[in-house]
Amino acid sequence: MKDQLRKITEEAIERICKTSSLDELNDIRVEFLGKKGRITSIMKNMKDVAPEERPAFGQLVNEAKSKAEAALENAKNELQERAMQARLAAESIDVTLPAVKMRTGHGHPCQIALDEVERVFVGMGYEVVEGPEVEYQEYNFTKLNIPEGHPARDEQDTFYINDEILLRSQTSPVQARVMEQGKLPIRMIAPGRVFRSDSIDATHSPSFHQIEGLVVDRHITMTDLKGTLTQFAREMFGPDTQTRFRPHHFPFTEPSAEVDVSCFKCGGKGCRFCKNEGWIEILGCGMVHPHVLEMCGIDPEEYTGFAFGVGLERIAILKYEIDDMRLLYENDYRFLKQF
Repeated sequence: MKDQLRKITEEAIERICKTSSLDELNDIRVEFLGKKGRITSIMKNMKDVAPEERPAFGQLVNEAKSKAEAALENAKNELQERAMQARLAAESIDVTLPAVKMRTGHGHPCQIALDEVERVFVGMGYEVVEGPEVEYQEYNFTKLNIPEGHPARDEQDTFYINDEILLRSQTSPVQARVMEQGKLPIRMIAPGRVFRSDSIDATHSPSFHQIEGLVVDRHITMTDLKGTLTQFAREMFGPDTQTRFRPHHFPFTEPSAEVDVSCFKCGGKGCRFCKNEGWIEILGCGMVHPHVLEMCGIDPEEYTGFAFGVGLERIAILKYEIDDMRLLYENDYRFLKQF
């Protein structure tokens, strides 16, 4: 039995020394030292050993187990060290290679322009308000003095979801919603995406952005409107910018006007940028129509107001001299990184 124990121990140590994986090493441990292992099983034969020889035999078994366990531990440590060295070699970094340049993002030209517009009007005491892009006809048309049968309601000009719901064609519905709340005075701008059934070309898109402003208070006059927009133009296009108001018609304002700014490239002398006119059209505006105030629950005898609307893309195109509006939507990194 001693010879059997010696042979089993030698076999275990030999196999342990030849193993090349931790899984295989664990299998050897179970085979020889597990509960039913070959070395462990020899202890069950203790009853067949003479009583006087049992202490010595037990000591031999324990020595065999200790040798096998020591060999297992050494092999385990060696295999773990090999695995670590292999992993380090595989994951090593060549510090002589050129570094990968990280691209840092920045604002889109429209977002940069919007931030600038908001800065100007917030500095004047205005609040920035947002509203739903999917809107009711009542707010998009009726409350803005655009009755049924008006050309603006034509299905060829507006995206309808059903008879009562559509994609807003302007951000003016936000103004109507704010006026309905009856919290006066009102000084707000409403930026957001709007939708119109336009063909895509260099100056048109079925989806674009508007910024509309509204002021409602006692004793508001056309003078306040002109002063506000003149200051806005100078903040956006330079302190020497001049403004020109031309009579126009909008259903929700009366009187109404289109606003031009003097060309900030030639100073109004005439150049390619302003098509030799010296002026560039930027927005529409006017005094809020009394009927609009009435429909929103505001007494036009006590309160007056003005409103204006400007295309965000138009501001970006003018500020950055972009020739084609479509460039703003194509996500071409070569174009966007210039800003």
